[in-house]
This record gives sequence, structure tokens and C-alpha cells, in this order.
Amino acid sequence: MESRVIVDVRNLTMKYHTLAGETAALNNLSLQVREGEFVSIIGPSGCGKSTLLSLICGLLSPSGGNILVDGETVQGPNPKIGYMPQRDQLFPWRNILMNVTLGLEVQNKLNEKTRSNAKDLLVKYGLGDFLYHYPAQLSGGMRQRVALIRTLAIDPEILILDEPFSALDYQTRLSVSDEVKRIINNEKKTTILVTHDIAEAISISDRIVVLTKRPADIKNIHDIALSCDDISPIRRRECPEFRHYFNLLWKELEVK
Repeated sequence: MESRVIVDVRNLTMKYHTLAGETAALNNLSLQVREGEFVSIIGPSGCGKSTLLSLICGLLSPSGGNILVDGETVQGPNPKIGYMPQRDQLFPWRNILMNVTLGLEVQNKLNEKTRSNAKDLLVKYGLGDFLYHYPAQLSGGMRQRVALIRTLAIDPEILILDEPFSALDYQTRLSVSDEVKRIINNEKKTTILVTHDIAEAISISDRIVVLTKRPADIKNIHDIALSCDDISPIRRRECPEFRHYFNLLWKELEVK
């Protein structure tokens, strides 16, 4: 039985208006994401990927079309969606536990039960010894793990990841993407990732959405079927089909 559609983007158009004129970012874009999927979005630089994420999160209002999350029209920030940006954005004066509970504070949901749950998540994913450390005392990879747990602590149905590994060095990026994928699988979250890294998208995704140059529409959508059983993004890069997908996506991203 096919899972239900949890994000439904319908004929989405976005235009920015400035004193210099009008800039079209998205053009009549439609996309569906099903519950439990991990979908990556790639496209030429500046094509509108982050704009699309901001619209799904309710941080921007579209110029045309609409977005439904769990059957309801997006009209502003939605507690069903957890957003993880490029930088970890941890506050240096708050310890790790206090950083993780920040979203709960903002949503007025911080209590003994939710604080205990946040602590349990940190312990579960290897940060139990660092609850009262400060961000400066952690490595870049550990900080990104904290940022993800902060997002999970509000118990969203959908995770939105906007190039969350881009600030990390290559080796750390591979390791952290493995950890993040494992955590997301364990927590059974629907996930939408924006990335510039084709190999990363192939190794971590169920489907990859390729956008055209700006104003963005969907150029193609690929189901990623790798023959190896291992779900680890690092191990998936060794699958024989990996090179085929990489070459295909590389050609599709060529801007002519």
C-alpha cells in the first residue's frame, strides 16, 4: 500500500519585487512528497532551491499556487515542520541541552517531560557526556548532530534540511551524513534535503528532484534504486549503479 502524500506543492510560483524590478524564482512548480520518504532537491546555483524550502516551511508566501502539508494549506510557520539550516546556529552562551530545548521554549512546550525527551535524544545519539558542555567545546560534526537533535526535539512530522553539511570539511561531511541518515531512519521522519552535492543526494535519498535554472520548474525526478542492502550513505557510494546515477544527474545539471 502506497504511503500518503504529506507535502503537496501545487503550481507554485514565486516572484520577488524590488526597486530594480521583478525577479521570478519559481515557475508553476508542482511536487508531492510521501510520508517516510527522503527526497533531495538539486539544481543549478541560484535556481530557487532555498526559496522552495522557505515556502514549504511557511516563511514566505507564494505569488501563485499553494502548498498543503498533511492536507492543510500552508499559511505560516507550521509546528509539523522542523527546519535545519546550513549553519548549526547554536548559541555559544547556552550549553548543549539548553540549545536543544530552545525550539521547545519558543513554542511554549518546554516542561519536565519534553526536557527529559530532549535529554534522552542526546544520550541516544552519543552526546550524553556533553549535555552541559558549550558549542565551542564540540567538533563541527558534533555541533551538526546537536542541531539535528534540536530540530527533532520539537517532534516534527517533516524535516527540512537546507544544505546542512556544506560548512563541514569533506571527511566530516561524509561521517555526519551517515549519522544524520541513521538518526532520521530511527526517528522515521519524512525529509526534504537541498544540496549541491550530487553524490550526497544519491547516497542518502529515495528520490532526487532536479530543478531547471531560474525561474525553477521540475526538470526530472529520479527514483534511486541501489542494489546494495546497506542503508549507510558511505556504503551506498560503492553500489554499481552509483556511477550511472551520478553521470545522469551531472548531465541534467548542465546549464545550456
